[in-house]
Formats: sequence, structure tokens, C-alpha cells
Amino acid sequence: MSNLEQNCIDAGLKMTAPRRVILQVLGQAGDHPSVDDVYARAKEIDSSMSIATVYRTLSLFDEMGFVTRHEFQEGRSRYEVSSDHHHHLVDLETGKVIEFKDEEIEKLKTKIARDLGYDLVECRLELYGRKIKTDG
Repeated sequence: MSNLEQNCIDAGLKMTAPRRVILQVLGQAGDHPSVDDVYARAKEIDSSMSIATVYRTLSLFDEMGFVTRHEFQEGRSRYEVSSDHHHHLVDLETGKVIEFKDEEIEKLKTKIARDLGYDLVECRLELYGRKIKTDG
């Protein structure tokens, strides 16, 4: 049983077969899959999976804090298993999402909030860029 599945059980969720499949897909994802991606991958495991079940389940997991939904300015949601704090750089050419951590950014975020009289509670930083083309 995965940690994510155990977290769901501990939160009182009934672990149905479709939920287990979706958790499996999310746990194995090396990317930030969209609903359609999750559906396609889940369908390979369980051919009876419906897109409605994927939508409902991802929405439930997001509400409960087990997954994080991102928009990334694409007009579609993408998901990742909630984990340690990090930020994202999105390649505008390929759509690839690169996760990163930076201590200087963490300190600066806290300083900005404090300077404005606030304790920082949450922050999502999304950078968008194009790969630098080098001559050579």
C-alpha cells in the first residue's frame, strides 16, 4: 500500500478500485498529468474507468490536499501528488514542467511578506520561459 493510499484511508476515504488505480497512476507519474493524461493511463490499467470518475476523484483528492492542481496558463488543469514545497518553471515551447527549489527565493518571499506586515502562509511560484538558444 502506498503512503498516498494510506493517507486517504486515514482521512476516512473508502478506497474503491478506481481510486486505487488513479492513485497508482499519480504515484507513477514523472510529469504533471492532465485529467486526460490520468484518464488514458488509468484506462490502460482498468478498461472500465470513466472520465467522469477521474474528474470526480481528482477533484476530491485536490480538496483533501492529497494532490495539487496547477493551471500553468494552458487552459487545462495538471496535477501532482502533494509533496514537499517547490516551484515550477514551464517551458513555453514544449510544455515541460521543471520543479525546483531555491533557498534565496524562500528567504526573499518571507522577507517581502514580513516587510508588508504579514506572515507568509502559502506561495506558488510559476516561472514561464523559453530555452536560451546558443550559437554553436
